[in-house]
Order: sequence, then structure tokens, then C-alpha cells
Amino acid sequence: MAHHHVEVADEQYVFRPETKRKLFYLLFAGILLFAIGLVSAITQEGKGGHHEEGHHGALHTEKMVASNDHDAAASEGHGHDAHAAGAHHETATWLRRLYSTLWHNNIFFVGLGIIGLFFVAIQYAAMAGWSAGVKRIPMAMGTWIPIAGVLTLVLWFLTSHDIFHWTHSYLYDHAGPQFDKLINKKAPFFFWPLAGGTFPLFYIARMVIFFGLWYYFFTRIRKNMMEEDIDPSTAYWYKNRVVSTVFLIIFGVSSSVAAWDWVMSIDTHWFSTMFGWYVFASWWVTGLATITLIVASLKSAGYLKVVNANHLHDLGKFCFAFSIFWTYIWFGQFLLIYYANIPEETVYFIERMRNSPYSWIFYFNIVVNFVLPFLLLMTRDSKRQLSMLKLVCPIIIVGHWFDFFNMVTPGVMKLDGGLGLLEIGTFLIFAAVYLFVVLGSLTKLPLVGKNDPMLQESLGHHI
Repeated sequence: MAHHHVEVADEQYVFRPETKRKLFYLLFAGILLFAIGLVSAITQEGKGGHHEEGHHGALHTEKMVASNDHDAAASEGHGHDAHAAGAHHETATWLRRLYSTLWHNNIFFVGLGIIGLFFVAIQYAAMAGWSAGVKRIPMAMGTWIPIAGVLTLVLWFLTSHDIFHWTHSYLYDHAGPQFDKLINKKAPFFFWPLAGGTFPLFYIARMVIFFGLWYYFFTRIRKNMMEEDIDPSTAYWYKNRVVSTVFLIIFGVSSSVAAWDWVMSIDTHWFSTMFGWYVFASWWVTGLATITLIVASLKSAGYLKVVNANHLHDLGKFCFAFSIFWTYIWFGQFLLIYYANIPEETVYFIERMRNSPYSWIFYFNIVVNFVLPFLLLMTRDSKRQLSMLKLVCPIIIVGHWFDFFNMVTPGVMKLDGGLGLLEIGTFLIFAAVYLFVVLGSLTKLPLVGKNDPMLQESLGHHI
């Protein structure tokens, strides 16, 4: 069958004033909610709040998790008593809550940056044809990577003692009453080659190297895309294929270790061998929903002429399939821990299933991230309709924001955690700034690479 070569007109995204205005409204609403939430958290604490209860919760958990070694439990109990009574009083509850929500939102949006690049790399490595018309959208999402890197580094130095229990030097002092045998064994993972409790050189080096590598691959792939727009040869596409393959290998390791470092180490005693996969699954499906939402919105606004119902169907299928994949990983991790019933593992879920506000989020998580996408995107038609995609994608994004809330907050706040205007406001601020960066980046390149060797295949794509 002969293929007719179809000429594709240049499409350039225009960041219209009304779009900017909407984002400013979103940013303003976020700042307003953030301010009201912060003031209310401070005044609530001034009135005496539920501060003490939190320490009992923290203490109860610490004792449950204290160590595998039951003989050590008695001596450690005393140490954790001292810790619960003393150390946490240094930082006000409202401030810990602020730190917690900043870290939670930052890590959530880190994922939306790197998944954009990951999506593009997969398309090149798999020689995928269908996606040629949408590749520039996830590429623009990758623009967030350097900003995310700076934010993560700054926030870590600002908040680390309150978010990461393992950063306290007294845990590594053999002679001290608060020495923690279990955390001390993990010291090389954070502090190598320095002694435990000093500066976490190995940890910070990983953070800098990961963001550095992700940004490097992002710039390489983007540069080749720009060159391809000028020079119609296939050389740049092949270069990107090689670069993408190397990136995917590095991403496989770095994304898992990043999940351990930035999320799992908050609950320092606890660990799960599936956690890297779990965080990736949550990031990945959120990233797919974001790509689909931006593509659907651009299509509604009259852009992306090369994208038809078949391409939307594929994006919808991705959101549908990986919502199920996330559920599979969620259930796999939960079932293994439930079935083994080892106290130092189960405490992670008990904290989240029994305490407010985490308990309702724990169950809500399954409904909003599995049941709703599953039912709404089940039929063929639903995946091909802009209106349905524009309904389901925000549900998935918000659902996984809750997922990350439950990964981060209980470990930091214990029973003092809250979900209110402060958390919602922070999310809106991040979302507005993120969209400014991504849409601004979209204006810099044509929306579709007309010299992409896969574009003709994409135009004829039919499922």
C-alpha cells in the first residue's frame, strides 16, 4: 500500500493573555488559601491545639517500630521518650505542617517534570510512531526539571531536621540515651564517607547528580529536536534514540533511589522493597494524565491538527492501563506487608489506616485512583472524547496528590497532620507556577516536529 506524504503546517503555541490571566487567578487563589490556612494553623496552635496528642502518637509509633531486637526495645523506649518530649518541641506544629506540605508538593511536581522526559525517551527507544504529534507536550513538561532540582535542594536544607528523623546526630551517638541501632546501621547510605550524624554527603551528592543527569538528558534531547526542525535528515532522530536509551537505563536506577531518599527515608525505620516501583507508578500515571489533559486542552483550543481521536484513544488507554498498574503495585505492597504481619512493617499502614485525616484518604485513594478511572475510561468511546478526558485526567492528578500526601505527611506529622486550606493553597501555587513554566516552554518550539521521520506514520495511525 503506497503511503501519501502529507504536508503538515507549522503550528506555534501562543500563550494568550486570557490564559495567563486564568493562571494568575489560580496563583492568587493559591496564595490566598495558603495565607488563610497558615494563619489558622498558627492561631489554632496558639489556643493549645492537639499538640500533646501528637507526641503520644509519635511515641507509640516509635516504640512499635523501635527495633527488631526486642532486648533493645526497653532501653530504646527511654530514649524515644526523651526524644518525644524534647526534640519535637523545638519546632512548632504549624511550621512542621508547612514544611511537610512544601516537601509533599515539591516531590509530587518533581515527578511531573521527569515523567515528561521519561515519556519522550520511551517513544524514541520504542520507535513509536503514533506519538509523533504529541511529543512536544511532555518535552515542555521536562522544563520543570532544573526548577525542581533547585527547589528540592533548598527545601531539603530548610526542612530536613523536621521531615527526616535520620538527620539528628544524637541517633548515631553510641553513648547517648537516644542512640538508635537500626538507623545507625543505615548511616552509610546517607552519610558515606563521613561518620553518621555529620553531613549527609552521599545523600546530597545523589540528589545533585540525579537532577544534573536528568537535566543533561533533557537538554540533549531538546537540542536534537530543535536541530531536526531545521535539518530534515533522520540523523537527529537516531541520535535521540541513543540518548533516550541511555537515559532510560539511568532513570530506572535514579528514580527508585530518589523514591527511597526523598519519600521512604521519612519513615526511617520502615522500608519496602516495592517502594521505588510504587512511587514511580504514582508519578507515571500522574504524568500521563497531565500530558493527556494538556493535549486535550490544546486540541479544544484549535491546536494540534495532527492529533485525532485515535491518538486521544491511545493517551486515554495509557491513563486507564496505568491506573490499574498503580493499583496492582499498591495492592502488592499492601498484601505482602499485611500477610507477613511483622510489626515494624505493618506500623506504616496502621498509622495511615487508623488515624485522622489519613484514614479517609487511605480508602479514598483506591476509589479515586482506581475505581473512577477504571469505570470512566472503560469504554472505547470514552477514551476518544475530549470532554471525558478533561474530566478523568484532573481526577487522576488530584487523586495521586492525595497519594503523595499519605506517603509524606504521616511520617512527619504523626497525629498532628492536617489537610486543609494550607495544603490546598500550596498545591494551587505549585500548579500555577508549573503551568506557567510548561506553557511558556511550549511557545519556544513548533507544537509538532514536521521533520520527525515518524510523523507520516502518526498521521495514518488508526485503532
